[in-house]
Amino acid sequence: MKFNCGITGHTGVLGSELIKKYRNINFIKFGGDITNKKNVRNWLINKNINIIFHLAALVPTRIVKRNPKKANKVNYLGTKILVDEVINLSRVKWFFFSSTSHVYKFSKKKINEKAKIKPTTFYGLTKFKAEKYIKENLHKAKIPFCVARIFSFTSKRQTSEYVIPNIVKKAKSKEKIIYFKNTNHYRDFLSTNDICRAINLLFKKKANGIYNIGSGKKVLISDIIKIVFNKYNKIYKIYENNKATCLVADNSKIKKLKWKPKNNINSIINELI
Repeated sequence: MKFNCGITGHTGVLGSELIKKYRNINFIKFGGDITNKKNVRNWLINKNINIIFHLAALVPTRIVKRNPKKANKVNYLGTKILVDEVINLSRVKWFFFSSTSHVYKFSKKKINEKAKIKPTTFYGLTKFKAEKYIKENLHKAKIPFCVARIFSFTSKRQTSEYVIPNIVKKAKSKEKIIYFKNTNHYRDFLSTNDICRAINLLFKKKANGIYNIGSGKKVLISDIIKIVFNKYNKIYKIYENNKATCLVADNSKIKKLKWKPKNNINSIINELI
């Protein structure tokens, strides 16, 4: 069966990469306002959408923090509008939602999909609210859905609002010595290519429920600084003043679908710079 795959957030990092990588999928881009019910309804009807890839979101945590009202409107209310219209039309066969690891609380252990929910950022809170609405309402409507909690990633297209691009920007600056603080954090980084492979696999399997998309390997932010600055032969100093945090995926569930990451942190950084 040939699916008409509606995609929101097609201009974003993951959306644009997904479309570029999988040209065999009939992606139909949403170009309107996700918070406008009429825009959403007309797109679903006029394009005869029967699969949804919902990636549209306001993402960088610092931007979300500066404009929480807009973030809630886009990330939660926009999702609510889309879900409501999908249910009203009763045409969609599978609904994919890109969520985030920010819905979880920090943990020294790898985090699986059943872990306690305690959003670490306001961005994470908006995504979790959207998750809840999807699960409660699509389940009642008997529409299959998949929520992917994506851990950290980086890309050339990301701005310096993101962790690794910010480190690269500082390494390329003309300052002789760069000073860092608040780097005592362990995170789980993937390449956009590996994330797109995971999303495509979930689509092929029409997977149901919640899946972590992460490498399952922890990387210390200060170690990323070291890798980047060594490549640019620049001097840096770190002044730690924070308690260590850890956010690393237990990816065993998606691995059962025969997915595993191909890129490590060194190859990810090499691609970026």
